[in-house]
Amino acid sequence: MLTSTSFPVQFTIDGQLYHWHYILETLAFIIGVRIYYYQKKKIKDPISDEHRLWIMLGAMLGALIGSRLIAVLETPNELSQISFMTIYASKTIAGGLLGGLFGVEIIKKFIGVRIASGDLYVVPILTALFIGRIGCFLMGIDEPTYGVKTNFFMGMNLGDGIKRHPVALYEMIYLVILFILFQSIKNKKLINGDQFKFFMVLYFIYRFLVEFIKPYQPLFLNLSSIHWSAIFIFLYYYKFIIRLTRQILIKEKIYG
Repeated sequence: MLTSTSFPVQFTIDGQLYHWHYILETLAFIIGVRIYYYQKKKIKDPISDEHRLWIMLGAMLGALIGSRLIAVLETPNELSQISFMTIYASKTIAGGLLGGLFGVEIIKKFIGVRIASGDLYVVPILTALFIGRIGCFLMGIDEPTYGVKTNFFMGMNLGDGIKRHPVALYEMIYLVILFILFQSIKNKKLINGDQFKFFMVLYFIYRFLVEFIKPYQPLFLNLSSIHWSAIFIFLYYYKFIIRLTRQILIKEKIYG
C-alpha cells in the first residue's frame, strides 16, 4: 500500500505557498520543444521549416481551445454558471490532444501540406505529459486527476483522508511503458504517420478506461466528455486500427 505524505505538495516563497504544478507545466513545454528540435536535426524532414512553424501554431491554438472546451464539458452540471475565468482555468490533456489534432489538420489544409507530420511529436509529447503529470500528482485532490475510493494496493490518501486511485501516478507509469514501446519501434519501417496514430489510439484507450475509476460527470449516455473524446479518436483512426489489427493477426498466423 502506498501512503500519503502531505498533499498537495507545495513550496514556499516569502511565506506564500505555491503549487509545483505551474512550474512543471512550463518545464514540460520547454523540454518537449527542445526534444522536438533535437530530433528534427537528426532527420531529413520532408516538411519545410516554415510549414513546420505553421503546423506547430495550429497545434498550439487547437490545443488551447480543445483543452478548455473538453474540460468545461467534464462538468455539465455547472454549464449554467460558466464564466470566462472558469473557461480560462479549465483544461485537460485529452482535449488538448484532440484540439491540437484539429488545429494541425486545418492548418495543413490551408498551407497545402499533405504529408503526415505527427511522428516527430510522439517522444516530445510523451516526455511533456510525464513531467506535467508529476505536477498533477503533487496537487492531490486540488487537481481533478484523482480517482474514486478504493482498496487497491496502490490506493493513496491524496489529501482528503480517503484512500483513492492515484490516477496521475497510473498515467505516469503508462507513459513510461509507451516511451519504451516507441523507442523499441523507432527504427522499424513504418508508414509515415503511423507512430503518431498509434500513440493517439493507445493514449486514448487508457483515458477511456481510467475515466471509469474517476468521479466523472456524465455528459451523454452515462459517458463523460473524455469518453466521447476517446470514441471520436477511435472513429477518426478506424482505418488505421483495422489495418494494424489485420497486420497483427497475419503475423500471429505466420509465426504462431
